[in-house]
Amino acid sequence: MKFPVARFRRDVSLGVKNLMLHKLRSLLTMLGLVFGVGSVIAMLAIGEGASRDALDRIRRLGSHNVMMTSRKPSDDANSKNTTSFMSIYGLLYEDAERMAETIPTIDRVVPAKVLVKPGRFHERSEDLRVVCTTEDWFELVKRDVVAGRLMDARDVREHASVAILTEWGARRLLANEYAIGETLTVDKSTYQVVGIVRSDAGEGDSTETPDRQTDVYIPLTTARERYGDMFFRRLQGSSIRERVELHEIIAHVTDEAQVEPTSRALARLLETSHKRVDYGIDVPLQLLKQAEATKRTFSIVLGAIAGISLLVGGIGIMNIMLASVTERTREIGIRRAIGARRSQIVVQFLIEALVLSVVGGMIGMALGLGIPLLVTLFAGMPTVVTPWSLVLSFGISVGVGIGFGIYPAMRASKLDPIIALRHE
Repeated sequence: MKFPVARFRRDVSLGVKNLMLHKLRSLLTMLGLVFGVGSVIAMLAIGEGASRDALDRIRRLGSHNVMMTSRKPSDDANSKNTTSFMSIYGLLYEDAERMAETIPTIDRVVPAKVLVKPGRFHERSEDLRVVCTTEDWFELVKRDVVAGRLMDARDVREHASVAILTEWGARRLLANEYAIGETLTVDKSTYQVVGIVRSDAGEGDSTETPDRQTDVYIPLTTARERYGDMFFRRLQGSSIRERVELHEIIAHVTDEAQVEPTSRALARLLETSHKRVDYGIDVPLQLLKQAEATKRTFSIVLGAIAGISLLVGGIGIMNIMLASVTERTREIGIRRAIGARRSQIVVQFLIEALVLSVVGGMIGMALGLGIPLLVTLFAGMPTVVTPWSLVLSFGISVGVGIGFGIYPAMRASKLDPIIALRHE
């Protein structure tokens, strides 16, 4: 049996004409679906953009990495003998060596010192945050090269006096001057600038990457030779001496499935060599899984909240269709008297409800696409409109129109023709 295309077109045309008889009422009815669909798309786009941005920041830490940091024990931090006390804590060079030698799932171990040293270029001086590490650092913590080159194995092996600046550090210290080949002074030691890399985080960014707001990178061997492991900090007129061999160690695991077991093995290894818990272990993969779970929950909550608007829109459609049935009772009686079947009456009213929901859904989709663009433009927030959110919101809109139009349509089809003809 072929689908009656001509009759369907005639029913749609009649439905549109009936709705156009009450333009304002039809428009107000559609507004519920317009704002419902628009809010679903916009809220999901904002949530998706924020979630992807957070996930991308975590991924930059490396899902194959296990990150260990030195942390000052609380008993040292609370010590009152600040004039003569020397605090010895943190990760050791021996720790990095044992990790590489004893844990087979690790293929690369990258140690690092993090120092704050006065830097000077010509007449300009700033306190610089210096990361002292090896050439493998840039394999695990990706940084795009803006100019020059990265640190290499020869620099580390020969204790070279070379420095890699970040864009952040270059802007602070070198202003607009061309940096490659220039001489930079860091705490009385001179370095030749051989490269500039893109900064990971700008001012005010809260991303906790291993080298957040770093200004300069230098070889770890050079730093150990020139600055040693002893550090002095001034606090309220007194000085605190600290001895920290390594501030950070990043272990790269060959197989992502082995990241969490490897992190537990690293924790056991550090427990055996450290009498106190003067270190912390962070696993970006765990953070990534938690963020993905939060993203799913966030999307469900936002969708549910926005779906309430669609429900309100559906109630509006039911209301106008019930009013339409009452207004057109005599018309229904005439159609039934001349031979129209109940199914035809049902189809006629469902088509009117469907026209309202489809037109409202299409306008809502346009609104939903426009709101994220405005949010990105004026608020600077990342937004991502996904195809599934468009399909979902439009599908729900059509479903709401049909669902809330069924009862009025069935009620219209069950009217007694004789009683309907007597209706004034």
